[in-house]
Amino acid sequence: MTNDNFDSSLIKVISGLKNNKFSIEKMLDDVCEKLTVEDSIVKSILPEPNRRRRLQNDLEKLYSRYPDTKQRPLLFGIPIGVKDIFNVDGFATKAGSKLPESIFSGKEAVCVTSLKNAGALILGKTVTTEFAYYEPGPTRNPRNPQHTPGGSSSGSAAAVAANFCPLTLGTQTIGSIIRPAAYCGVVGVKPSSSRISNNGVFPFSPSVDQVGFFVKDTESALTAASILVDDWKVTDYCPREDIVLGIPEGSYLQQADQNVLSTFRNDIEKLKTGGVRIIQFKTLDNIKEINRLHQIIIAKEFAEVHWNLFKKYGELYSGIAVELMNEGMRVSENDLEKALSGRTEYRALLQKQMQELNLDFLITPAVSTFAPFGLNSTGSPIMNLPWTYYGLPVAVIPGSKIKHNLISGLQIIAPYGQDEFLLGNLTTLAKTWEVQ
Repeated sequence: MTNDNFDSSLIKVISGLKNNKFSIEKMLDDVCEKLTVEDSIVKSILPEPNRRRRLQNDLEKLYSRYPDTKQRPLLFGIPIGVKDIFNVDGFATKAGSKLPESIFSGKEAVCVTSLKNAGALILGKTVTTEFAYYEPGPTRNPRNPQHTPGGSSSGSAAAVAANFCPLTLGTQTIGSIIRPAAYCGVVGVKPSSSRISNNGVFPFSPSVDQVGFFVKDTESALTAASILVDDWKVTDYCPREDIVLGIPEGSYLQQADQNVLSTFRNDIEKLKTGGVRIIQFKTLDNIKEINRLHQIIIAKEFAEVHWNLFKKYGELYSGIAVELMNEGMRVSENDLEKALSGRTEYRALLQKQMQELNLDFLITPAVSTFAPFGLNSTGSPIMNLPWTYYGLPVAVIPGSKIKHNLISGLQIIAPYGQDEFLLGNLTTLAKTWEVQ
């Protein structure tokens, strides 16, 4: 940015504003200038005429609401991005589709209101793939614009990676937070299912969809979670020096290609050198069944969400969305019920294994391949799928740099409901890896 004092790390922005290293107005000037120059290539945030003027008006309202500088909330004046399936007052929602925006109108998303109440300004809507599924959007990977940023939360990951804003919202139904975070080299967090409200978010698969977020670093993840995650308990952080990680060897891990696995093994050795205890164990040999059950749920629920819309606007749907809907229409209610009930059953089995081995977290590659070349594919979410199916809390931290300025990602998975423990120890794990 033109302001050398600005850093798009959320905690550094908070500190910089608090210590008067730069003003909110200067920060917004720089952000909007950077968007004008660089987002014409990255295409992470939807265009908006007079964005800077609108931001100034929103800021003036904040000044009026909080005239006493000592009473201003934590995110006062900080610009954030919101995936274009969240309703935001004053913004249209299109869900990356060609459907009329009136279809998506509704009450502002609860999590967006929470961020506004914490003082955040809405920089803009971030690009999403169509209906948060596989049809790619125009967004490019800021690390290398010739490669995909992943999806479906493409714009949210890219906007943080490109230093346009320090915090963005996304959603995950298979791997739409963890995969783009890994491809773009940022920290992505998908909390336990239902820990962040889905109210005001256009659904893909209502029983699976999970709201999460993107930031630049692990300390910022802890700050963002304290605002966004329901019933957040600081007392549950419990940072420890003797964390034990488990690697789920077997059929699940073999879904990743050899380049990813080789890089992952090297990253694991760095953690071991840093003193982290790591245990390999066999699990998820039924991964094909897990993949099948998850697909049943999302296909069926996608069809239920879209069928009436499709009857009216069918010509506006992409081929890949139509395929998923047709697949979902063939799923019986009995098969759906079995797939839904399997989540808690299989999750309990995995967590029992973790408990018996005294594992704090699991660690795996975040992706099955490195970010594909071109924009025809957003990559595969297969390495993220079981954790989304189980509703477990997951975070990704940047791993090793690879060729073409791309990067790998390490996916850390915690038992259900242990979001505070996960994020409370994420910084320690990241620093252990980084210093090696």
